[in-house]
Amino acid sequence: MNAPRPDRSSSQRRRSSAAFARARDLIPGGVNSPARAFGAVGGEPIFISAAQGQRLTDIDGNTYLDYIGSWGPMILGHRHPRVVAAIEAALARGTSYGAPTEAESRLAELIIAAVPSVEKVRMVSSGTEAAMSAVRLARGFTHREKIVKFSGNYHGHADSLLVAAGSSAATLGVPDSPGVTAGTARDTVVLDYNEPAQLEEAFRAGGDTIAAVLMEPVVGNMGLVMPTAEFLAAARRLTHEHGAVLVFDEVMTGFRLAPGGAQELLGVTPDLTTLGKIVGGGLPLGAYGGRREIMDHVLPAGKVFQAGTLSGNPLAVAAGTATLEELRDHPPYASLERLGTRLEEGWRAAAARHGVPAWIARAGSMMTMFLQAGPDVVPVTGWTTASRSATARYAEFFWGMMDRGVYLPCSQYEALFISAAHDTDDIDATIAAADAVLAAV
Repeated sequence: MNAPRPDRSSSQRRRSSAAFARARDLIPGGVNSPARAFGAVGGEPIFISAAQGQRLTDIDGNTYLDYIGSWGPMILGHRHPRVVAAIEAALARGTSYGAPTEAESRLAELIIAAVPSVEKVRMVSSGTEAAMSAVRLARGFTHREKIVKFSGNYHGHADSLLVAAGSSAATLGVPDSPGVTAGTARDTVVLDYNEPAQLEEAFRAGGDTIAAVLMEPVVGNMGLVMPTAEFLAAARRLTHEHGAVLVFDEVMTGFRLAPGGAQELLGVTPDLTTLGKIVGGGLPLGAYGGRREIMDHVLPAGKVFQAGTLSGNPLAVAAGTATLEELRDHPPYASLERLGTRLEEGWRAAAARHGVPAWIARAGSMMTMFLQAGPDVVPVTGWTTASRSATARYAEFFWGMMDRGVYLPCSQYEALFISAAHDTDDIDATIAAADAVLAAV
């Protein structure tokens, strides 16, 4: 495929182009999160004016089938009536109190009932804050310093975790950020995902210094990568044997792959879990929770400090509660699995038909098609194999799909998300669009 045409956004998306020029003068890079900048696919980002169900509308009036879903939270689709009504009801009472509400306990009950590992939970304002807090808690609980994480896993932009990270850092080719000190980095041990032998060696060399193993149980931040049973079993066994804390980052997968997240799907229970995205119903809310004996070390029950002015914000709590109640009352998971299977099979057939080497990985309503340089299709099992993807080819695929009204992740190293608002016609239209784009290879 050819490189992305630099004038794409100016031809059909003139208002978005003007908006981006204005934003660049006001905001670093013109965006408030790097993944939105389209840097990995060339061209300029679109600016959104509205969303409904499974569709986005940009400020030029173009409409797209949305497979981003705000990078995961919108599992019910945009502006779901139950969620909107809950936000409106909360808004009528006030936007923030800085004091406890009964609504916080209601959301906590829903989380504890659904997620196998969670006996107590603390709410924060983002997935990054949840991961940062879980790491501090693990260190405070164990009185140890080192954290093990895995290359290609992303846990937000806290200093100790922004080491060989995936997602935006991998996309931009700067896995280690300036501003992260050498001392902070030394406390983070980075291993390869799906390599249990490396984990065994790390614990053999210094198991009494490791506070926690932090991992995405199903990775979404280097594209979707599934764990092997051997790798998961090693993580659970070794942390237990050495008194370390196993932390699952389920910011993406929590309530997405099953009511109890990836840990329910995979049958492995961690000690702590971090949540975000769906748990806030599209508003800024994160959470971390786990075994009672660990969570009781958090201030004011214990001595591990964590606080936040907007933690448990009533609007975010209302949106999250309504979302989790809807998922409980009308579970979409069987339907999402059917739609995911249909899209996976359709894209795989299209790639094969046009001779495009592609590795497709899917878990429920999350999926990534890794376009490869070929000619052989190489299974993607970690960052080493993911990073060999043909990113220029993916960029052309992305813009081809955009031109056909399908909004995919603007990076090869992100997973797409199907929502409960999508239907079979949407999936078939997306397969037809991909077939037409891949035919140009």
